[in-house]
Amino acid sequence: MSQKLEVADVVAGLKPGMTVFVPGLAGESLAFHEALKAAPDKAAGVRFVGLHFPGINRSDYLGLHPQARQRAYVMTPGLRPGLADGRAELATLDYPGIYRDLAARAVEVDLVIAQVSPPDASGTCSFGPSSDFHPAVWAKAKRRVLHINPNVPRTRGSFSVKLAEVDGWFEADSALVHYDAGSSNPAIEQHAALVASLVRDGDTLEFGVGKLPGAILAALANHRSLRIWSGMVTDAVSKLVDAGAIAAKGAIDAGVALGDAAYYARLERDDSYFFRPVSETHDIRRIAAIDNFCAINSAVEVDLFGQVNADSLNGKLMAGVGGLPAFVAGAQLSNGGRSIVALPAATDDGRFTRIVSRFNNGLVALPRHAADYVVTEHGIAELRGRDLRGRAEALIAVAAPAFRAQLAAEWDEILRKL
Repeated sequence: MSQKLEVADVVAGLKPGMTVFVPGLAGESLAFHEALKAAPDKAAGVRFVGLHFPGINRSDYLGLHPQARQRAYVMTPGLRPGLADGRAELATLDYPGIYRDLAARAVEVDLVIAQVSPPDASGTCSFGPSSDFHPAVWAKAKRRVLHINPNVPRTRGSFSVKLAEVDGWFEADSALVHYDAGSSNPAIEQHAALVASLVRDGDTLEFGVGKLPGAILAALANHRSLRIWSGMVTDAVSKLVDAGAIAAKGAIDAGVALGDAAYYARLERDDSYFFRPVSETHDIRRIAAIDNFCAINSAVEVDLFGQVNADSLNGKLMAGVGGLPAFVAGAQLSNGGRSIVALPAATDDGRFTRIVSRFNNGLVALPRHAADYVVTEHGIAELRGRDLRGRAEALIAVAAPAFRAQLAAEWDEILRKL
């Protein structure tokens, strides 16, 4: 029988040896984390598991107590000390792999904390702007507790829960995790226009979050009959709806939405959106079955073989590969599909090229066959169908001009050693 609780009661029930699933991104219960901070001793010996993203989720579960533990899937600043002292586990998986890991019997879950909307007349609660990983752990969790938050919008989606079917629930009026990509500038907008030129009316799009992805979406305002199938979406998508670029009702399928309070409120009344778990959004077979699927993703570096580093800097892991491999693989199997990688040609200060001859310290997120197009602010490198030399020449042509001669010389040296 579902029991009404206080959030302090939930924290008081934690015991050493328990594994607690704490959703990340917009699904994170900030009220639960605040209650943990008020009683940090209850985190001793508890293992927290979930996907928390750097720059979006700022709650530090390992920092609650010297004996707290965490199983994570992307690198975050708070995770590094735990990796050094053995309190943290980092499973370097892509999104489908994370979902399978959470669903596996080997990862026992004693308690799920799920942030939901208030129940409707039938007692059904919506997971609002975050449906990504909840179903992976829901059925197997020993105890399921809802955080009923009036700020969570009632969204349309393939997964919901009845209040009567959970073990307990607490009410807390708490802010949702907010996300602001920051402002664009003329250089980013010029870059975005080049990427947008590769998108055709009627395409189905996937993209990441950040200044450049936001600018790319803004550059698509005059396109028509677009659809979205993506892991994450932001308010930039709603601007496309308002511009008439998005096809129709239910044309936006996503796992998570990220934005501010006004954007989250809009999700309740905008029937363009439909939320799905990772088992659906990142299913390569589903993606491949969508004609003209266009995967648009960012990168840290691309080398002259076409390999993509998406999450490391000078060999230091900064995040994880996320949904990138699944969306790219699906796009390449899609009839009319394309994989586009967009990145600035150089670092912000202009000192280092981001088109490099070959990786020395970078971790490969995509192999050399995976990117069809690489786009910098200097142009579009079409890699599909080109031979080894042709691919390198196309990439050098879109590198920052100051580095092109150096890259050409390094490539000649690489060829002599192949």
